[in-house]
Parts: sequence; structure tokens; C-alpha cells
Amino acid sequence: MSKRVAIIGAGPAGLTAAYLLGKANIDTVVFEQDKQYVGGISRTENYKGYSFDIGGHRFFSKSKEVEDFWTEILGDELLERPRSSRIFYNNQFYAYPLMAFEALKKLGVWQSFLCVLSYAKAKINPIKNPQNVEDWVSNQFGKRLYSIFFKTYTEKVWGISCKDISADWAAQRIKGLSLSSAIKNAFIKPKNIDKDAIIKTLIDSFRYPKKGPGMMWEVCRDKCLQMGVQVKMNAGVKALSFQNNQWAVTLANGTIENNFDFVLSSAAIRDIVPHIHPSVALDVKEAATQLNYRDFITVVLICKDKDSFTDNWIYIHDPNVKVGRIQNFKSWSPYMVPDASMACYGLEYFCFEGDGMWQMKDEDLITLAKTEMQQIGLEDANLVVDGYVVRQAKAYPVYDKEYKEHINTIRKALKNYHGLYLIGRNGMHKYNNQDHSMMTAMLAAKNIIAGNELYDVWNVNQDAAYHESGERGEDEGGRLIPMKNE
Repeated sequence: MSKRVAIIGAGPAGLTAAYLLGKANIDTVVFEQDKQYVGGISRTENYKGYSFDIGGHRFFSKSKEVEDFWTEILGDELLERPRSSRIFYNNQFYAYPLMAFEALKKLGVWQSFLCVLSYAKAKINPIKNPQNVEDWVSNQFGKRLYSIFFKTYTEKVWGISCKDISADWAAQRIKGLSLSSAIKNAFIKPKNIDKDAIIKTLIDSFRYPKKGPGMMWEVCRDKCLQMGVQVKMNAGVKALSFQNNQWAVTLANGTIENNFDFVLSSAAIRDIVPHIHPSVALDVKEAATQLNYRDFITVVLICKDKDSFTDNWIYIHDPNVKVGRIQNFKSWSPYMVPDASMACYGLEYFCFEGDGMWQMKDEDLITLAKTEMQQIGLEDANLVVDGYVVRQAKAYPVYDKEYKEHINTIRKALKNYHGLYLIGRNGMHKYNNQDHSMMTAMLAAKNIIAGNELYDVWNVNQDAAYHESGERGEDEGGRLIPMKNE
């Protein structure tokens, strides 16, 4: 029996599903609200020949299926890139992930002693059943080290107190490491480490498309089109209707497309669930509208390349500047900068859509970025020749104290709507990397192709593995892992 599938969103999840369904000769239509770009937050934008990543996306996964997918799409257009990043704190640069002894040395003898003492106190008298980031991280590293290397940056990113962020997020990003394990591993380094044993945030190299992550999804889209998949741009979805086991999709312009057997949605839950007909219960609508998101702005600076830094990115823990992270696009890929005598940086400012930062004029944001680059000591403001601003809404789903209860309420209610799959980061309100988003899409596509519910997409863990714990052991390099957004 023929099947017809609607996919909301042409990001990694949506296009992965579209590609696999297209290969299976299933009638598929992708609806993307952006007028120009595919890839979602993994897109690559272009300004005067300069290409830039929205957020920094490494192509590395423990899933062979995901890695094979990337290879199938881009092949030799994927570069092998060295990983290099640092933390800027208290006017000093620290290797990231933190090298335990370098960090303690730069902090000074007295501060280091207090950090170790604080950690010992946490081990003797830990906070029982930690519910928030502050308590969870303090248990793992001690309150003082938490205050130095976690609190400022985390609160800059999320815009709320660490006491209001669920411990789930901390456990997900750190994966069981502590100060003692980091120091121990500085002396004892396991041999023959295989890929599955590596914590993804600690990798030394990764693959990366020549022209940025958007290149992956632009080529994927083109391959989808060749297989007969429809990819409709400037086609935001306003509502969904379910009747007689068939779905109808209502677009923002009022157009209605009917006769879909399945809908795969990577759109933000808050934007979709309240607009399903017949309507979900009032408490389910309220749960969806209570989900929160963090947004950010990338200010791109094009500069003369004079003694530029070589990091892929630098995390800014200094509370005296507003910038949270700085990308160096030339270090991601030299093909992203058309003139070898120039450099191109992206300064990321975390905010909420509609707040004062979000509403600043582009020229004021560019001036701010130039000033802060010089204040940090990374670039002379006089070397900046041009700038560009990108605003990214709903970049990060927020793990506040109530989010899990809201998601559980929504998941139970949606079981009554046959053929609807929530996939991807915003589609599932999971703070994940693109390989996780892709795996949820792969499993949804497998279910549709097989005509059977073989997989529950919610059982994909953060390593893009199905029905595995994701706990892979400790870092072999004696490095601490502050939680970062990558």
C-alpha cells in the first residue's frame, strides 16, 4: 500500500528522514519555513563570499550508521580537522577540556588548595538527590571549582540561575566525570582507546564539510529532490489536522495539503502541539506552552588576519563581557574564508527572543563585538573591516525544573494521534547534537518503511545509540569537562 509522509523542518532530522524515505520510494513532502536555507541550526550562511556556521557543528558520532550517512552524502568533501578550543577566564586562557594540572597551576597554589578542599568536602558530605545543576556539579567537582568554571558561563548561556536548571542537563553533558577521576587519568591513560570509549566532547579531531555544515544539508536536499522528494521553502506549518487516520497540514499562508499517512515534526513542540486538531486536552496545551527556549545572536566580524588565534572556538567565562563563545571559521575550514589574508570570527551572544539584546540594531551589535574582541585581547578593533548579524531563535531547549513533567504529559497525549512522530532537537525538546537528531529521524523512517512500530524514537540516547545507557567511562586524558554547548 502506498504511503505519504509530511516532514516539518529541513534540518538534520527532517532531511535525514526525507533522504531515507526517498530512497524507499515513499511519497514525501518537506515543509521548511526558511525562505533560503536548509539545515536549521546546522545551516551555513554566506555574506560576501564568507561562510559561517551557526553555533559550531563537529561531524563525529559513535553511531556508524550516522557516520556512513554523512559519507554517503558528501564523501571527499568532508575534511578531517584538528580540534582546538580554550576557555577565557580571569584574563587567562585555559585548554578545553581543562587539563587538571594546567588549571590548578594557573589558578595559583592557594586557590587550587581551596578547590581541592572544597571537592573533599563534597565527597564527605554530598548533596543528596541533587535536582539542579549547581548541586549536581558541586557534588562532582566541589562548590569552589563549580563557581569558577561552571556557574558564570552556564548562567550566561541559559539566562537563568543554575539552581533553576535541571540536573538532567548536567548529567548529560558531563557523563560521570569528577575532579578525582580527572587527576587520576592524568597519570593513568588507558591504551587502545576505541571510538566507543571516547566522550564526544573530548575528541581530538572531527570531520567537517569544506563549506560548513550547511553544505551537508544542501547536498542532501539536492539528492532528495533528485529522488522525487518535494522540499517546499518559505512553507512554515501553522496547524495539523487528524481525521480518519489521515493528516492535513495547514501552512502559514493558509494553504492546506491533505492525505498524509504520517507526519514527522522537528518544529518546536510549543509551536505545533497547541495547534493539532482535534485539540489536545487543555493541560497538554499548557504543558507545551510552558516549554522554554534559549536564543542567540552570532555577530560575524571580517578582519585582517594579523596574528589571529587558531582555536576552532573559545568559551568566554568572563562576566565583564557579554559574549559567550567566539568561533574562528577559518580554523573550522579554510575554504570558508575566500581571502587568505583575512579572518572571520563569530561572536555568540545568548539571549531571549524579544529582549534588549535581541532587539539591538545590527550596527550596535557589531560595535559591541569589536569592542569585546579587543577587551579580551583577541583582535585589534581597527583590523575589523566588515560585520554581519544572524539571529537564531529557539537554539536551545531549556531544561528547567518542570520540563520533564511537561514532556511526559505531551508524550502520553500524542499516543492518540497515529502516525505523528516528534524528531530532532526542538521536536523532542532534547538538548542534543545533530547525530542524535539524525538517529531519531532514521528510526522513524525505518518504522514507516517497515509498516510497523519497531522503534520508539524517544529511546535514542545522547550517543545516538538505541536502548543503551550512554555511560562510556572516563576521559583518558586527565581533563575536566565543564558543560558546553556544541
